[in-house]
Amino acid sequence: MTPQAILLTHEFVEFVPDNLEERTLYVCIGMATVVHRCCCGCGNEVVTPLSPTDWKLTFDGETVTLHPSIGSWGFKCQSHYWIRNNRVKWAERWSQEEIAAGRAHDRKAKEQYFSPAPVGVVRKDAQEAAVVGKTVKPSLWQKLKNQLR
Repeated sequence: MTPQAILLTHEFVEFVPDNLEERTLYVCIGMATVVHRCCCGCGNEVVTPLSPTDWKLTFDGETVTLHPSIGSWGFKCQSHYWIRNNRVKWAERWSQEEIAAGRAHDRKAKEQYFSPAPVGVVRKDAQEAAVVGKTVKPSLWQKLKNQLR
């Protein structure tokens, strides 16, 4: 059985509302987060943090796309879907082994991103900026990482 196609709307908000409407993506740039109710209709709140190691948001002036897919592995429904141009594209369900591998991959990506660079190693973006004579300002994530050290 293939779930029906779903068209979402999006709202750019300063704060995520207490009551989430079905089929609405709440994009909170200040909190670097997108929140919505699970697209399967179970009613669970899905939080997708925006960061170099989590989801990426694309806004083309009319629609929103999130990458990568959304896997609601912690919910009973275990829904899996993509949000592309405000449309839900259903994806295959993952096995427990695939879920575990995906979680391990995500943990490793975070560890690599947030671990300090070895002495003498220059971040790629800083190296590229030096070639064209620009100064690289640390990202919000770099600032947080530096504060945690």
